[in-house]
Amino acid sequence: MNFRKSFDKMDLLHDDPKKLFFKYLLPSISATLVTSIYVLADTIMIGKGVGQDGLAVLNFILPLFTLFFGTGLLLGVGGAVLMSVANGSGDKKLANTYFTHAALSGAFLATVLGLVFLEPIGYMLGCTPVNIGLFTSYAQYLVGFCPVFLFSSLLQAFVRNDGAPKRAMVAVISGGVTNIILDYIFIFILGMGMAGGAIATVIGSITSVTLLLTHFMSKQNTMKLLKGKIQVNLIGRILHSGLPSFLIEVASGIVILLFNLQLLKYVGEVGVVVYSIMANSAIVAMSLFNGVSQGAQPIMATNYGAEQSERVVSVRKVGSITVFIIGIVLFLSGFLFPDIVVQIFIEPTTEVLDMARGAIRIYFAAFIIMSLNIFYSTYFQSVLKPKLSLIICLLRGIIICTILVFLLPLLIGVTGIWLVMPITELITAIMAMMMVRSAKNSL
Repeated sequence: MNFRKSFDKMDLLHDDPKKLFFKYLLPSISATLVTSIYVLADTIMIGKGVGQDGLAVLNFILPLFTLFFGTGLLLGVGGAVLMSVANGSGDKKLANTYFTHAALSGAFLATVLGLVFLEPIGYMLGCTPVNIGLFTSYAQYLVGFCPVFLFSSLLQAFVRNDGAPKRAMVAVISGGVTNIILDYIFIFILGMGMAGGAIATVIGSITSVTLLLTHFMSKQNTMKLLKGKIQVNLIGRILHSGLPSFLIEVASGIVILLFNLQLLKYVGEVGVVVYSIMANSAIVAMSLFNGVSQGAQPIMATNYGAEQSERVVSVRKVGSITVFIIGIVLFLSGFLFPDIVVQIFIEPTTEVLDMARGAIRIYFAAFIIMSLNIFYSTYFQSVLKPKLSLIICLLRGIIICTILVFLLPLLIGVTGIWLVMPITELITAIMAMMMVRSAKNSL
């Protein structure tokens, strides 16, 4: 049986749940991992081609990117979860109604987000008059093509949940490869600097969206836009369901902003350069954890809709073990080879390398526990307990992190900044596991 046929014949309600999980795993991880390459490729190419100034400015841009991509997840994951639950219960019309409302809401929000003013945003994110030009030369393309980034993440979720994880994977990989090739051409061959990296990212995203749209012309597609009045209550359900995914993405932007401001205060721009390496490593880690989580999500959501709780629990267990193993591997890679991690991004000065060694070894410990927090957040979304998912996101992404990023440096200096994420993730994980245990009887 070939790869395509195996996906066409998947039965989320009757096939072995563990086998289903592993069938979804590679396409889902590939899609989310390559999505991170949009940022990662720019980071590496700009770090090598523009230098440390460009790398620092790109770190100021990351919160803006997470806002656009996170908005797509807000509507995409929120709507796709509800679509899967509706399909599991046999209500195809309701499933398409959720898709319609998510798509229309995405078009509206993309228009609104495209109206931001760049220079004030740049200064708010940490830019100075010296580097604001680098910021605007990249961000103008990011803002101008906001709808492309938003619909890239929105359509990934719906296409994957419509039983086509391979198509979603191919679309995102194609866009990522296009981005990498054009990054090299625009930055190194044509010397276009920051603007070249931005244009490459836009073209890569357009490639992904175009390929995702081909799903609607395939026989496998079950989604269609429905005519009728906009139902505000359905939009509210989508936003409620997708808010945790939005916060996971946007909270990372908030964390980056707070870290940048604190590092500028305590050690200057060299600290921002060091942190940009870890922030981009975290993007890769989160994409892997999200890949596992999103691979499990349509199986858990569909079976929850069909009241098959044992199958939901089975997928939850195998998924949590998988992300935990990945987290350990990532931690060991940073702990054992910190110099290699730094050299992937830039040609470091002695000052940068000396600071980065200890910082990476501390910060990468967060990946072990972050893996579980992200997976449990998706699990609660899948079983329509978004409030519990939201609590996890708020704890790890905003509340605990914000308190510690201001408190720990006062007590132990810059080392406290690197300790913020490991401590934050540990506290959150303890509470998340308590919530999983208390909620298991209500499935």
